[in-house]
Amino acid sequence: MSHFFERKQKELGVELNKIQKKAVERTDGPLLLLACPGSGKTTTMIMRIGYLIEEKGVRPQKIKAITFSKASASDMNERYKRFFPKLSPVDFSTIHSLAFQITREYFADSRYIMIEGSESNGLHKKRLLREMYQTEVGEPITDDQLEELTSFISFVKNKMIPREKWSQQKAPFDGANEILKTYEAFKENYDQRLVDFDDMLSLANEALEKDEALLSKYQNKWEYVMTDESQDTSLIQHAIVEKLVARHHNLCVVADDDQSIYTWRAAEPTYLLKFKSVYPDAYVMKMERNYRSTKNIVDTANVFIKANKQRHDKNMFTKQPAGEPIVLKRLSSEEAQLKYLFKELKQLTDFGEVAILYRNNSSSTLLMSELERHGIPFYMKDADNRFFSHWIVEDMLNFMRFSLKPERVDIYAKIASKTNAYWSGSQLKYLSRMKPTQHNAFDEINRSVTLKDYQIKILNEQKKWFEALNSMRPLKVIRTIRADLGYDQMLSSRAEKFGMRLQYLEQILMKLEQIAEPLESMTEFAVRLKELEQITQNAKAEKTDDMLTLSTFHSSKGLEFDRVYMVDLVEGVIPAEEDAENPATLEEARRLFYVGMTRAKKHLELISYDNESRFMNEVREIIVPEKTTSKAVKERKPAARTPIKVDVPDNPNAVKADDELVEGAKVRHRVFGTGKIVERDHERLSIQFAKERKDLMIDICLSYKLLEVID
Repeated sequence: MSHFFERKQKELGVELNKIQKKAVERTDGPLLLLACPGSGKTTTMIMRIGYLIEEKGVRPQKIKAITFSKASASDMNERYKRFFPKLSPVDFSTIHSLAFQITREYFADSRYIMIEGSESNGLHKKRLLREMYQTEVGEPITDDQLEELTSFISFVKNKMIPREKWSQQKAPFDGANEILKTYEAFKENYDQRLVDFDDMLSLANEALEKDEALLSKYQNKWEYVMTDESQDTSLIQHAIVEKLVARHHNLCVVADDDQSIYTWRAAEPTYLLKFKSVYPDAYVMKMERNYRSTKNIVDTANVFIKANKQRHDKNMFTKQPAGEPIVLKRLSSEEAQLKYLFKELKQLTDFGEVAILYRNNSSSTLLMSELERHGIPFYMKDADNRFFSHWIVEDMLNFMRFSLKPERVDIYAKIASKTNAYWSGSQLKYLSRMKPTQHNAFDEINRSVTLKDYQIKILNEQKKWFEALNSMRPLKVIRTIRADLGYDQMLSSRAEKFGMRLQYLEQILMKLEQIAEPLESMTEFAVRLKELEQITQNAKAEKTDDMLTLSTFHSSKGLEFDRVYMVDLVEGVIPAEEDAENPATLEEARRLFYVGMTRAKKHLELISYDNESRFMNEVREIIVPEKTTSKAVKERKPAARTPIKVDVPDNPNAVKADDELVEGAKVRHRVFGTGKIVERDHERLSIQFAKERKDLMIDICLSYKLLEVID
């Protein structure tokens, strides 16, 4: 069917490589297509759909493409219409949209209320969880805890964990398991069934299990099913797909286990490793050629990710030139990082192909502030205003407000428990009912509240501190609140009690200190926070061609840029402390780092300070820059050539020159055993081993001393 590819090359200018063509042509039966970054997976999927219709005669309405996000579904649909404008529409949708469709039919004769997305009948998932937390724990839930709680509920549902085992799951904080049980019981016992997004998946799976007519309808609806970004798919999502294709097994799963970065959302990358146990007749193909990045970036990223063990063995390669070396910068502090970054940006005239990537959204606050100050247009892929509404930020502002208006006992009541005065519950309740007076709040509290002797002493000290705050610059104000008014002590205690990450909370305070550092007054500080909040809001606007992109590593997946700066590459951030606790989470953190690296097309900089990330060290061990005569040049960037440094077992019989590796030669591979070279070009070997055929990179085989020729 080569005329199909020739025709499309003439019509669209799209030329597929050998592996891509094989993936397009292998239409029947289960196929696992492992697609490395920049390997053209979306183009291959769209061409495969066109091939099914134009060459195999499949009706478009018999093809279903399932994506991970609405944006991906929209992008694929637009590309399909551009490639095949005369063909009828194909059904592109997310798995949640499909589940909603199935559930709606399943409940055709009964009523249910959706409580996520928009509020229904005064009911909403987050409001219910807030009320249940208040009842269970006895105080308001923070936004961070609410996010952790909703993620925990999603995790349990998507992992298909039986109800009797819920209490065995690691909860984000004490009481989360009880809130989950209360939440589910409330939904089930309400007058009408209450349903959230996660229930949609559970109910769709239940519907296909219990309703044979409905199952048959959907099995007959589509003859060919394709799933994209399948490394981010959960067990229950896989279960739904398995039921849909049970009759014909015409399933194409497109994935890259090296880019699975959502296991905290219950994504199941290990499913890909056991794909052939689910579908014994499955064919596995690897799209390993990267069309996006230069050879220096591709070769380094390829070796870097091999440190992970739970993965399919792939060898990403490119035919692009070597390009610029990867730049590794270890600076003295975060402030030095910021100065270096903007010194670099000042040398650029076009920012549309520039991205600054980071692990946590909190990293964006100072970047936004400086970008705005330098007049550099920017866009935030995942603009998040939650920093400015965080309870720590609100606490700091309340401390400052009270210092400026010491008669406002109502403001002091909001922060009293965050100080070192050891208030009892009944005392705090009394304080919350007190009204502002003309007198100093501490004098009023002394007159109205029964206090212990040690409390009187502490309050007298606090009164002096609050009076002193007025003459301090904002940075010193924050540090005084933390050290002398007991805020850091409270934070540590609260983190331990409620299972919060103390390091994350301290990072918020550090960001506030950095914002406060150049400012003269507390009023300026409050105004600057408002300005930054508005800047963040504006950064959500649609990206234009001249805008620099700010993004977390997570949200950058699927994107590409000429220049990428990865920042805040320090231990405790990437990997985070909890990442390092077990091999599985450490591997996910390494995958996240890999995703960031492979966004870069031409120029990649990795920037750290203080306690440098172990991943930076891993990259440094891969890259061996040549010595330069100029210290200034060496400081500016590594040498032009970046060969791979390899630590391998000594093998005196290993092949040393590629001219020994000829078609027909018998070889022994250190891992795969004895085989025969059946095909080769100037870069790659195809070797038929006893159980499978492997495509291997020649330079890697030589560098790692993997092969020896045998008689």
